[in-house]
Parts: sequence; C-alpha cells; structure tokens
Amino acid sequence: MTTPEPFAAITQRLLDWTAQSLPDFPWRRTKDPYAIWVAVVMLQQTQVATVLPYYDRFLARFPTLPDLAVAHLDDVLGIWAGLGYYARARHLLAAARLVLERHGGQLPADRQQLLALPGIGDYTAGAILSIAFGQAEPAVDGNARRVLCRLFAFDEDLRKAAAQRRLRELARRLLPPGQAGDFNQGLMHLGAVVCTPRQPDCAACPLDGLCEGQRQGRQEELPRRLSRRAVPHYQVTAAVIWNDDGRVLIAQRQAGDMLGGLWEFPGGRCEAGETLAECLQREVREELGLEIAVGEPVASVRHAYSHFRITLHAFHCRVLNGEPRALGCADVRWVLPGELPRFAFPVADQKIIAALHGHRDQRGAHSESPMST
Repeated sequence: MTTPEPFAAITQRLLDWTAQSLPDFPWRRTKDPYAIWVAVVMLQQTQVATVLPYYDRFLARFPTLPDLAVAHLDDVLGIWAGLGYYARARHLLAAARLVLERHGGQLPADRQQLLALPGIGDYTAGAILSIAFGQAEPAVDGNARRVLCRLFAFDEDLRKAAAQRRLRELARRLLPPGQAGDFNQGLMHLGAVVCTPRQPDCAACPLDGLCEGQRQGRQEELPRRLSRRAVPHYQVTAAVIWNDDGRVLIAQRQAGDMLGGLWEFPGGRCEAGETLAECLQREVREELGLEIAVGEPVASVRHAYSHFRITLHAFHCRVLNGEPRALGCADVRWVLPGELPRFAFPVADQKIIAALHGHRDQRGAHSESPMST
C-alpha cells in the first residue's frame, strides 16, 4: 500500500467538491442527533432515493426520540414496511427505549455509550458523532470504504478486523478539524455517485491525480474482490387460511427471527422430497397446530434477500382440525382481508395481499371466501 501525499490536499479537494455537489438531503438541514441517527440507520444498505419518503414518514409519525421510545413495535414496523433489513427498525426502537431510560431521552455524544446501544457499530457511531456532534470521528460505510481502498491502494482482506481498523485510521488522518461531518458525508457521496463499484468516473473525481489506485491502474480491482458463494434459492410456501366468516389467518414472526415482529401468511421452506402442499401442511402443523386442506394457488412471487432468494408459493387453504395456537410464532389473528393493510408484512407477503385483493375485485367485494365450499 502506498500513501498519497499530501493528506491536506485530499481533504481540501473533497471538502470543496462536497460543498458544490452534495444534495440538500433533509438530514443535512438539521443538527438534531435523533433525526440524524434515523437517517444514518435507514441509509445502511439502502439507496438515498428509496430512503427519502420513509425518512419523512418516520419522523412525521415519531418526531422525537421519546415518541419513538414509547411506540409499539407493530407501529414502527408498519412505517418501516418495504424498506427492508427490519432488524434495523427493531434495534432502533430498542435503542430509543434504552436512551430514554439511561440518558433522559437525549442521544449520548460519547462513543462508548453509543456502541452500547443495540444496532450501533463503528460506522453508525462515527456518523452520529461527526454529523450531529461535530466530533472528529471517521464514518466508513461501504461507499467510503471503496473510495479509501482505491485512494490508498489498500488491498488487505477487509474481512479481518485489523484491516478494517487500519482503514479507519487512514480515514481519521484525513478528517478536517470542525468539518468531520461534512467530510464523511462527502466521502460517502463520492463513493455513491463517482467512485462506483464498476466503471468509476475517474475523470470527474475531485481526487483525480491524488489516487494511488488510479495511478496504478487498479481502481476497478479495489477493494480486493473476495470470492462469493453461489446465492441459494429456496422454494417457500404460504397458507392463506380462510374461516367461515371470510377472515384469513395471519401469524407474527418471533422477535429473534429474521423479519422478527412482522406479520405473514404461515408457512415455510420446502424440505427435500416434499411437494408444495406437503410442505405447507407440515409447516402449518408445526407453527400453528392445525391440520389444513390445501386448495387453489393464490400467486407465486420471487423475492431476493441479501444472502438468498426465494420463490414464495401461496395457496388458499381451510382448516380440517384444530384451533390456531402460536407454537412457532409470536401471535396469530383472524382478520378480514380489508384489515390486512393495518399490519406490517414483508414485501413478499405484500405481493400475496395484492394478489388477494385482485382476486377479490374480480369476484366482487361481497363474494364468499375461496375455501368456503
């Protein structure tokens, strides 16, 4: 690794570019640590254009940290629904409750106290401290990491904690006194719009001529690309279980599970050798203690998560035996189809709901449930 010099030139060029190029995002118009924290969390692994409407809605519903701290998880997940990575919302709520309890509702301006809160790691703490409190702390997200690796021709294995620490220290050496927040935001924005993963626009980069990776002709090789495993694809089933009153049965995922706290149509992943119907009957038996008859398909939808993909097959079903019990879930409820929008569902299940409403519109608003005969 070669270190470009001088550091001051790099810092000043980036600050000048940031002043001219960084959009007027709403979180740049405030110094409220809570509002900045919400933005930092939402922007993790999510593009700005996607975040903007969610950010406005979230702060309209929970304008202060105490407002969030006393909220119900269902309400928080309802606002968050569709943004993905739902653990962020659960951690945000849990951390807000701790801040209210331990710090009087004021987000602490201390690194160790921030790191003690759920969902706050090195990047989030650095972003809050630099942007909200003006402290000289680096904030190295994925975009900033890419810029730094190219700038310094840093080709160490970023899976190793020691390599990440060294990269953060390089970022710290670049921080301008009193302007760390602007610098960190500029560095992240540069990675998002100029120093992109593929085909970086080096001619438009304010650090053109100061970048060691570019000088070596290695800008597209850095950060070091690590071998990726093939992304698995799973077949998953979901039961739209009807009762005689035209209600459907929904289940709430347990808090510690992936998508914890969200509601869904009960079901799960197919095991080897199972048909879709056999899978659905087994999953509903294990999750709810019900024996069901599997009827006509509702829809099949494809959805991608961060480390795997699914095809979700939903079927109309009816109960043959038993009363629903929350055996493998947090809660169960019978609800009318028109009540489904009140609950926070994952995106894949939202597509099932859309298909149900489409069927309902075709059949007529007052038609009986598909499994009533």
